[in-house]
Amino acid sequence: MNRINFFLPLLLIILMSSCASQIKGAVSVDSSAFFLADISLGQRISALIRSFKSAAGQTNEIILDSHKLSQSMSAEGVSSVSLFNIGPAAVRGDVRIIDINKFFSSKNSGKFIEFNRNGSCKITLDLNNGPDFLENLSPEISDYLNALMAPVATGEKLTKLEYLGIVSTFYNKAISDEIANSKITASIEFPGVITSIKGGTSSGKTAEFNISLLDIMVLETPLIYEVNWR
Repeated sequence: MNRINFFLPLLLIILMSSCASQIKGAVSVDSSAFFLADISLGQRISALIRSFKSAAGQTNEIILDSHKLSQSMSAEGVSSVSLFNIGPAAVRGDVRIIDINKFFSSKNSGKFIEFNRNGSCKITLDLNNGPDFLENLSPEISDYLNALMAPVATGEKLTKLEYLGIVSTFYNKAISDEIANSKITASIEFPGVITSIKGGTSSGKTAEFNISLLDIMVLETPLIYEVNWR
């Protein structure tokens, strides 16, 4: 639960707050991408979402619904999404993207990813584009993060300490600790040998990033990742 391996942004990132994921993929020179994802929610977050569903009169034991996620991720630029449940709070499957630039874009906030076929990719996430990014990615995920009052979903400006204090008071300290202790490692394969990287390390064509989930959820400072290759 304290380790998240995923391909692009904060990608499914973000995605599922306080989750444990393994996502492998590759970006092609034509800006298409393919992901293999294995995602599961943390134990305490799962219990919290289960209580939300129960209060709403929903008796289905499924916490993370692969069918709903697959449908909600059918956004512009996506070729196909095929996810299935391997447990009440765990999904597995693949996502194929035709054009990263089209998928990660918003009419209100512009591009989250700037992919240049000549050899550069820049990812930017801040409080201005965060809420739009989540809605574009999946309303399902956005709903979860709104329930957790995460600034990446609400757009509210908070420090990490302020946010953890709110979560601890509103829910409990166990959940705020689960969020604070979660880490994300991203492994991304690019079309050529990487010549420079910002925010991570590289070896050959592969970029590696080690990110705090709390940094993503709060965005106290903008997250900027940049890779150049030849």
